[in-house]
Amino acid sequence: MSKIMAQAYSTRATQDLPKISKEICNALIKDLEEAKRPVLYATKCSLDNALYDHRIGFLKPGDKKVATELNVSSVKKMSRAIFLLEVLLKNVDTGGVNTKRELYYMAKGRIKNDSSLKPLDFADQDESDAIIDFICEMLECYREDLNCYANDRGGQTYSQQLIVTETLVDGDKAVIDLSKLGTTSFQPKNRPQNLKLSASKKIDFCLIVESEGTANTLVANGFTKRHNCILMGAQGVPSNAVRAWCKTIQDQLSVPMYFFGDLDAYTLQNIYRTLKAGSAASLIRNSDYSAPDVKFLGVLPEDIKKYDLLDYPVKENDAQEVRALKKAQDALKNDPFFQDKRNKELAKILGWLLTNKRRCEQQSFFSVNPNDPQTPEKIIVEKIKRGVYV
Repeated sequence: MSKIMAQAYSTRATQDLPKISKEICNALIKDLEEAKRPVLYATKCSLDNALYDHRIGFLKPGDKKVATELNVSSVKKMSRAIFLLEVLLKNVDTGGVNTKRELYYMAKGRIKNDSSLKPLDFADQDESDAIIDFICEMLECYREDLNCYANDRGGQTYSQQLIVTETLVDGDKAVIDLSKLGTTSFQPKNRPQNLKLSASKKIDFCLIVESEGTANTLVANGFTKRHNCILMGAQGVPSNAVRAWCKTIQDQLSVPMYFFGDLDAYTLQNIYRTLKAGSAASLIRNSDYSAPDVKFLGVLPEDIKKYDLLDYPVKENDAQEVRALKKAQDALKNDPFFQDKRNKELAKILGWLLTNKRRCEQQSFFSVNPNDPQTPEKIIVEKIKRGVYV
C-alpha cells in the first residue's frame, strides 16, 4: 500500500473526501499496473476496537483496521466499493441527496442498463448498505458527509415550551412552536444540524420513552400539559435520527435528560447504551450520534418491589431472550462502557438481570393503580425529583 494511501485514512473533512477518494483510486490503479495486490483499509467497527472514556461519554474507535486485499473472494466487494463511491461522489459534486434505499435502486438501474456491470449486481439492499458502510469506514466519514441520509426521522416529540427553527435548503427559515401542534407530534428529519432550539418557558427535563405508544399515552393523559418538559417516543432501538435529535437537545438546551424503558438485558444494551454512548457498529459516528447526559430512569430493579410491578420470568427457551442474556454476559466481560467504573450501577443492573432472569415492562406502571390514569406520570416525576435513576 502506498504512503499517500495510508495518510488518507487519518483525515475526515467533507471538502477533502473527493480528493482522498481520488488518491485511493489512483493508488489502486498504480498497484495493479505494478502487478501488486491492492489493499483497502477501513476502521474496524466492532467491540474489540471500541474505547470508552467517561469524560467524553461515548464509544470511539481504536487503532485497529480491517484490510481488504484483492483476491478471488474480495474482488466483488472492492469493485462494488469503487462503483458506489463514484455514485456518492457525484452527489457531493452536484449537491444531490439520496437515501440508502434510493442509492440501491440507482445502482440497480445502472447495472441493468450496462451489461459490463452485471457482476456487481446486488441481490438485495442489505448488500449495497454494507458497501456504503464500508466506504464510510474506509474514508472515516459519516454517510451524511457523502449526502446519503437514512430514510428515518427523529423521535416523536411533544412539548408546550419547545420552539424549533429549521433552516431550509434555500436559506429560508421555518419556525415550529410545538405548543401549537395539539396532540400531533413534531418529528424532525435526520438533519439536526439544520435545527436551532429555543424555549418559550424554562424546560425542566426531557423524558425519552422507549415505546412510542407509551409516550403517546402519557401525552394523551396530559403529561406535557402539567409539566414543563420535552417528551419523546424513541421507537425502540434508536435510529441515527433519534440519536442525533437527542444529541441536539442535549447540546442546545442543556436540560436534564432521562430514559424510561423496560427492565431487560436487550433494552439496557441495545437501546439505552446505544442512545447514551453509541454502538460498536458506528464507532466513527458516535461523537455526533449519542447523548452521554441521558440517565436511566427505569424500570429499575428496586421499582418492582416499591410499586409492586408485574414482572415475570425470562423464557429460557426463547432464542431472542437467550441471545440477550448471553450478550449481557459478554458485555460485563468485554464492553468498555459497562466495564467503566462510572457505569458500575448499570453493570449491576445487567448482573441482576442475569442472576434473577426476570424482566419488567415499562407498561407495568399502568397497572399500579388502574383507576388513576395519571399514576405512571406521578411515579416518573417522583423518581426524577427524588433522584431515583442511574
